[in-house]
Amino acid sequence: MFISVPATSANLEPGFDSLGLAIDLRNEITITPSRFLSISTHGEGATNPKIKKNTLFLNIFNENYKRLTNKEPIFRFEFNNRIPISRGLGSSSAVIVAAISASYVAAGVKYNKREILNRALTYENHPDNITPAVMGGFNVACVEGDRVYSKKRRLPEILRAVLVVPDKTISTAKSRTILPKMYKKEETVYSLSRAAFMTALFMSESWDLLRVASKDRLHQNRRMKMMPELFEVQKLALRNGALMSTLSGSGSTFFTLSYADDAEKIATILQNKFPQFRVFNKALDNYGVTTKS
Repeated sequence: MFISVPATSANLEPGFDSLGLAIDLRNEITITPSRFLSISTHGEGATNPKIKKNTLFLNIFNENYKRLTNKEPIFRFEFNNRIPISRGLGSSSAVIVAAISASYVAAGVKYNKREILNRALTYENHPDNITPAVMGGFNVACVEGDRVYSKKRRLPEILRAVLVVPDKTISTAKSRTILPKMYKKEETVYSLSRAAFMTALFMSESWDLLRVASKDRLHQNRRMKMMPELFEVQKLALRNGALMSTLSGSGSTFFTLSYADDAEKIATILQNKFPQFRVFNKALDNYGVTTKS
């Protein structure tokens, strides 16, 4: 059995907890029947004792496998992790989505992606990362009761993602504590209008107006102050042809969307300016989680 799930970039600045897209930077898991539990981890987190055990994946997989089969799972798991961990690229959501999908495949139970998405909501109550991880593409999502309602738009090959991944993390939990408990009406209207406008731009493929839409007054600047060099990352990307440049999730990664013809130039400029950071030039993903029996 083989499961593959993409990285995601959420919020996209004004779409706080509701907008996200998938990036072709994938974690892959190979699962085979075994007489005893066996785990091997390669790539991101392979040297971290906590991550190496893949406890989150195993807990979710075991819980759902037992729910589906009433049996105790015994498998060999081989993880090939490419998504940077705790950097705002949806690594936790990727684990959740992969574990649930894998449990269905291992149990031999047919599923649809909407079922996987709604199951993932029980482990992650914000839909902006889990939705593109399941569906691929650009997604606008909201939660009503215990269901995720979402719409997807496929992303064209003319676009690329340039990712600047700092050598330090920004904790999602900590970054939420710096956000105010109340916002001014003007701040809220400003961000709501741009989230709505950005959604319309993605759905209509009006890429050249994204620079106008990708602005926010609710969270991004407050979070970026925890790592001030990110302001220079954004400024440099926009100065060199980026369509938009935003904090990925709560950070610390910075996500830049550009035309494919401009991506390599932008990536090179950012890498030269910030040699201590990792820079990726990646395609976007339209498939979301994929599985093979």
